[in-house]
Amino acid sequence: MKLGCCYYPEHWPEAMWAEDARRMADMGLSLVRIGEFAWSRIEPEPGRYDWGWLDRTIDTLAAAGLKVILGTPTATPPKWLVDRMPDMVAIDEQGRPRGFGSRRHYCFSHEGYRAECRRIVTALAERYGKHPAIVMWQTDNEYGCHDTVLSFSKAAASAFRGWLAARYETPQALNEAWGNVFWSMEYRTFAEVDPPHLTVTEANPAHWLDYRRFASDQVASFNREQVDILRAHSPGIDITHNFMGFFTEFDHHAVGRDIDVATWDSYPLGFLEQFWFSAEGKAAYLRQGHPDIAAFHHDLYRGCSQGRWGVMEQQPGPVNWARFNPAPLPGMVALWTLEACAHGAELTSYFRWRQAPFAQEQMHAGLLRPDSSEVEAAPEVRASAEVLAAIGPQAATRAPVALVFSYEAAWVIGIQPQGASFRYLELVFECYSALRAKGLDVDIVAPKADLTGYRMVLVPTLPIVPEGFAETLAGLSCPVLLGPRSGSKTRSFCIPDGLAPGDLKPAIPLTVTRVESLRDGVAERAEGFAVTRWREDVASDLAPELTDAQGRGVVWRHGAVRYCAIWPDAKLLALLVERMAEEAGVPLTPLPEGIRVRRTQSHAFTFNYAAQPVFVPHLGATLGPAGWRVDPL
Repeated sequence: MKLGCCYYPEHWPEAMWAEDARRMADMGLSLVRIGEFAWSRIEPEPGRYDWGWLDRTIDTLAAAGLKVILGTPTATPPKWLVDRMPDMVAIDEQGRPRGFGSRRHYCFSHEGYRAECRRIVTALAERYGKHPAIVMWQTDNEYGCHDTVLSFSKAAASAFRGWLAARYETPQALNEAWGNVFWSMEYRTFAEVDPPHLTVTEANPAHWLDYRRFASDQVASFNREQVDILRAHSPGIDITHNFMGFFTEFDHHAVGRDIDVATWDSYPLGFLEQFWFSAEGKAAYLRQGHPDIAAFHHDLYRGCSQGRWGVMEQQPGPVNWARFNPAPLPGMVALWTLEACAHGAELTSYFRWRQAPFAQEQMHAGLLRPDSSEVEAAPEVRASAEVLAAIGPQAATRAPVALVFSYEAAWVIGIQPQGASFRYLELVFECYSALRAKGLDVDIVAPKADLTGYRMVLVPTLPIVPEGFAETLAGLSCPVLLGPRSGSKTRSFCIPDGLAPGDLKPAIPLTVTRVESLRDGVAERAEGFAVTRWREDVASDLAPELTDAQGRGVVWRHGAVRYCAIWPDAKLLALLVERMAEEAGVPLTPLPEGIRVRRTQSHAFTFNYAAQPVFVPHLGATLGPAGWRVDPL
């Protein structure tokens, strides 16, 4: 795995560049990402390019033995372009324009802006497409960041109408699919359809789902336009995009099909602070991050681009964007680095080389302070480089367990949660964490993935069953767990004929007759676990495998397939994982709190996320806080 950093030469005097490059190489770095926010310096005025500074930057980095990841600058259109096309900005759900003065101020559907993007990407690719120092391209930056996937502009409305016409062909077909007879919502023409915002009460959920599908498709097609240009002018050079953490606003599998290497931006401490984790969990892992945050995204994005992936931005110190921003525990930057290697990363790049003393991110740490002195993480980077060199190349191995992840499922649950605490990402994450706590390696896969050969399959929830998925399950002989709400909606967001689980009934012959959601704090007793958040009443000739204290069914089993009719808490998940593993003959390694393992084809990695020393039984040794060990298999 190669190490790198994100560098912004336009932020610093040119006299500093050569020394920066020398120090990067001395620290063990070999890759440098540049250019993704530099449109105003590349093209300071319409049609006038200034390539000199970028030429010299690339040559300076190359002279120090560094290779370059060059970003397309389309995440930050300059002021002159916005002034020339003021309607290119996105409109938020409240009808307000997303103004100039930060970044991502564009609408994916604006054809004029797309044309400008094609022009600047073409110019960049023509100039640097065959430069020997360029080893990878990055398209744009963090698609959708700052809630920018959904736009409600005139351009988006027009594109949506065209998308609907292609999908449904006639307004009558759309009306039937959406159930628009309800509340007299029927349309005579596609031109009458608006985006589903600013309605008096909630808009039709089928309308929302199609708008999310449309918006996701716009992201994928926007990315594809850049990829096609880069492939034409820079053949054979890898292309990536840097995805984000806990982000489901577009289908990353769709974007991943067009790139070579999926990368993501890893900020474990910020994600712990910003998401659903308990106060106790946030306190216990304050400076380490939850032990499954980074790993979850490593495995998720490894499954988004045919197994090739990396970390484009790795947190090296306090960030600037969370509600609270602690510093990493000493040793955590090295641990995060080696954990990426353990999951098969091709690169880990630290954000950023030097902390900026100005503008929005001046409180975001880098590997250097603004005065160019090294931060606490710098020795850890050097040490990581030495470890990587010592253990040699690491190849990912197929995991015994597949966890099915669906972006469409996240949209369905988000549009109609029915219970405020039913969060798709949390449910999937808890299933993943239950597997990892038992020492299992996991592949996170799309619903259309080939599941042949896996020894266990978990489907946390899949409200809309994709075509062919039920047949895929029927062909498996391994234990399968289907979570609540699976098969509960049709592709048009309706309750299926015959009720849930719809198309999954051949796999698990039962009928969900009623659902209820439970407020926070309600916990109904069962033996060894509790019923919280969500439960379903089930009719079936099957006898339930597990019941609550009142004898109401909780889990049903038919052959190798189980259906869980409640929100599974940690204890129930642990029980189900243990039973499935025993049935599959998959060995478990129950781990102490805070300990995690990951195996490559040649080595076993063990990591301590706890803030105190922990004895690890399978090692027969104690790992200190932020400690790790790498053992040959």
